[in-house]
This record gives sequence, C-alpha cells and structure tokens, in this order.
Amino acid sequence: MGADLDFYYFYAFVEIQMSANGKGKRGVTRYSDWMMQLPPELHNIPLFNLAIPGSHDSMSYDLDSSSSIIEPDSLKKFSRLCCVRKTLLKWAATQEDTITKQLDAGVRYFDLRIARKPHDTNPTRLYFYHGLYTRTDVESVLKMINDWAERHPREIIILALSHFKGFDQKTELHNHLISFIKTLFGTKVVLRGVTPTLRSCWDQGTNVIVSYDYPAIHDSYMWSKISYFYGDSMKIARVESVLSEHHYFARDPTGFFVCGLNLTLPDDARICLYVLRLCDSFANVVRRSLPRLLLWVKQQGSRKPNIVASDLAGREDFVSAVIQYNYYLLLSASIPL
Repeated sequence: MGADLDFYYFYAFVEIQMSANGKGKRGVTRYSDWMMQLPPELHNIPLFNLAIPGSHDSMSYDLDSSSSIIEPDSLKKFSRLCCVRKTLLKWAATQEDTITKQLDAGVRYFDLRIARKPHDTNPTRLYFYHGLYTRTDVESVLKMINDWAERHPREIIILALSHFKGFDQKTELHNHLISFIKTLFGTKVVLRGVTPTLRSCWDQGTNVIVSYDYPAIHDSYMWSKISYFYGDSMKIARVESVLSEHHYFARDPTGFFVCGLNLTLPDDARICLYVLRLCDSFANVVRRSLPRLLLWVKQQGSRKPNIVASDLAGREDFVSAVIQYNYYLLLSASIPL
C-alpha cells in the first residue's frame, strides 16, 4: 500500500482484513489494556514506531477558577475579576476526563506542565497549570498514575514534564521533584538511553517513561525533552500544514515524536475574538474540529505518526483511530494478523 492511499480505502482494508482473520473489533477489546492486546509482531519494535494516543495539557480538566491568572500575559491584570477567570477557564480546559479516566480510555502520553505558586507556605508543593493553576497538586496526581501503572503492568505510560513555571532556576525544587518521582515509581521507570519495546519493558517489569524538559538535569531516570510539533493556531488548515511538513522533514526515527492535533489560542489581543464568545467554549471548538484532524492522522500512510496528542483525548473516536494505525502498519508490511 502506498503512503498516499486514501484513508477510506486503507481503513476499510484494515477492518476487512481483521474481520477475515477472525479479529474484527476484538483486536482491542479493552482500551484500558490495548498495548498488551497488540499482535505479537508489534511486541519487539521500538515504541518510537508505535502509534500512541496522547493528551495535550493533560491536567487542564482540574483548573481552579479561584486561581490567579498566570497566562496569557494580556489577561494577568484581570486576575481579581471572577468573570474573567471563569471565562478563561472555559477556554483553557482542553480536557474533560480525569487522569485516571484518560488512562482507562487508552491515552498513554501525558503533557504535564508544572508550576509553583509564588506565595505557597509549602516550599516544595507544586501544581499543574494552563492559564490557571490546578486544584490538585503534582504529587497527588503522580500517585494516582503510579497506582494505575501497578494495576496495568503491561501498559507503557509516557509522562512529559515541562515548563516548571515559578521555579526560578531553583535546583532544589527540581531535585525534590525528581527524588519524589524516583522513589514513587521505583523500578517501574524505563531508564534513559535505551530503545524500549513492549517486550523489553514487560521482561524488565518497567512501564513508566519520564521526560523532564529542563536541560540542566542529567539523570538516568529522566529522558530529555520529547519533540512536540503543533500548528500553533486555531485554524485547522494551518495545523495540518505544519504537522505534514514536520512529518516529512523533522521526524527522528530513533526517538519519540509527538504530533499535536491541538488548537492554540492567540497569546495577544486576538484572544478576545474567541474568549468573548459567551455561548461557546474551547471544548466545543475541539468537538467541531477533531473529526477533520483525525482524517489527517488516517491519511498519513506509512509515515508513522508515533505519539498523537489531542485535546479531549478521552474520546473513543480519537483513541481508536490512533490505535488502529498500528494494525494498518502490519497490513501494509504484509504481516499477517
């Protein structure tokens, strides 16, 4: 099958071939355990070459409307106005499902942006953020993820920690967070510098990969920044154009690579064109745009999208479209299911 084969045909072909082999939709019966249900032919290929569903701004379902505004800069001065915070909440919440529900739905990559509140009485307490701080602190959420990882030892979870707003180059905060992560996940962590496969992770009893986007940190437990490409626009055509360009020219076959289907609000006064739509919300915009963006994923042929991150990532149509891509790759290589 050529890379330019129309998605209607190759996805139909996948479904027909799976049905002919007695699989049908039984290829993956539970999205909470989809990795362990993949065909044996996929167990020994690098995780860099698997199609993996991910979520963008994964903790934004938990944003606190009483929080001060920490971005964008153009709205910070309105932090004391409740109506502005609530409006920002409608447009900053890119996810609706809890972290556990996202995991159960099949999401395996998490975009986790970390911040410290400037006047917190606890010097090491951290939160996630996206425009506003979250209500739940970082350590509590990581414990939830660890509990889930223990119940699903054959599902590989990728945590991308980044931004670290309010750390102000305080090495002690980074050291505290890394020490907590190493103690919490322990031997479940996939060490940096290896080429992980499903089989190698299962054999070694590891199922958590931690990417830590802070160049000054050099630790065998912490992977470096994972490349994340996105359109930086609310216009679907622009998102598709940028992602297509990076698929051709920027993909590193020896590492993880994220295609972000997410839409992005302007960080200047143009943001008002969206947030002043009183009867609309970011979630509604995503619901209208995601079907077309999923077409882009399905049209990529042999270009191997690896991690595909989205807003509203818990939606079954998103998760199933990404997971299904793994079966297409098998069929395109003439490997029997």
